[in-house]
Amino acid sequence: MIRDDIKAATITAMKAKEKERTATLRQMSAKIKDRDIEERSNKSSGGKDIDDDALVTSVLQKMAKQRRESIEMYESGGRQELADKETAELAVIEEFLPQMMSEDETKAAIEAIKAETGASSMKDMGQVMGALKAKHGAVLDGKLASGLVKAALS
Repeated sequence: MIRDDIKAATITAMKAKEKERTATLRQMSAKIKDRDIEERSNKSSGGKDIDDDALVTSVLQKMAKQRRESIEMYESGGRQELADKETAELAVIEEFLPQMMSEDETKAAIEAIKAETGASSMKDMGQVMGALKAKHGAVLDGKLASGLVKAALS
């Protein structure tokens, strides 16, 4: 399980006195714990059960996306030292994420879903994106997929 890998990596980083890595790993654990609490309250109000690795992966993907956006903003604002810090955090987060689909794999998946659903115009974009996320959510780069779906349907 990814959660156990993060705990083991945290202990290793603490023993090696890697302060930045330890801080990032602890931040990841805190976000996962927050999501656990959120899921517990959702279950009590009739929410559905989610696979643990899927939950952890979704949290890590969100964190990675936030880091990428921050890096972009810092670099455009001329704050390279902050961009470097975010880049280091992103590297730690990405260690625990599954390998993302390549552009070619994403295109192939889009074509398969277009054939399945009969999608042919931009009106069908939501349907195609929904099916993509359902089948490949954990390994799909949403930003890349969105652009490729637009291109495929226009």
